Amino acid sequence: MLSTFTGRLLIGIAILVIIFLQFKLWFGEGGYTDRHAMVELTEQQNEKNLKLAERNRVLGAEVNDLKNGMEAVEEHARLDLGLVRPHETFVQLSALPPPVAVPTPAAS
Repeated sequence: MLSTFTGRLLIGIAILVIIFLQFKLWFGEGGYTDRHAMVELTEQQNEKNLKLAERNRVLGAEVNDLKNGMEAVEEHARLDLGLVRPHETFVQLSALPPPVAVPTPAAS
């Protein structure tokens, strides 16, 4: 049978080992705090991926439309390149700034 001193020493060493392992679990490399930070980064990246996937879907639809549809090509030519067909009249409207009131000199 173990003496009381040896038993207490083994229990003390076991407690220190458990404390050390718990510390490594919670605060060490790859521990709980690192895992929590990694989960947040993963969620942020998933949100970015969803936005980019939607953007890619829209761009893919636009590319498909440009490859297959003449309406999209014509719209692009009209808006970006200034296409005007024969026998069409091009009218461009611009917003004028509001008139500025000019003060008149006061009569003396």
